[in-house]
Amino acid sequence: MAQRLHLVFGGELVSPTKNVFKDVSKIHVVGMFPDYQTAYGAWKAEAQRTVDDAHMRYFIAHIHRLRDEAEPGSPTEELGA
Repeated sequence: MAQRLHLVFGGELVSPTKNVFKDVSKIHVVGMFPDYQTAYGAWKAEAQRTVDDAHMRYFIAHIHRLRDEAEPGSPTEELGA
């Protein structure tokens, strides 16, 4: 069974209307989580903590969607092996 990893991260945006970080070096990585439910809980806690700052935004990235286990590895992946 494939793992369904989720990354929760966020930071200050240039504008509340755009998903562009003001300073990428200051992105807050909350953590990697084994399922959506756990990731959602972490995301919600950070979103609520920063609710008064319209420029702060947190996201859940579905890491498991970046790779299809049924497909062979990409040339870039094989370089690191």
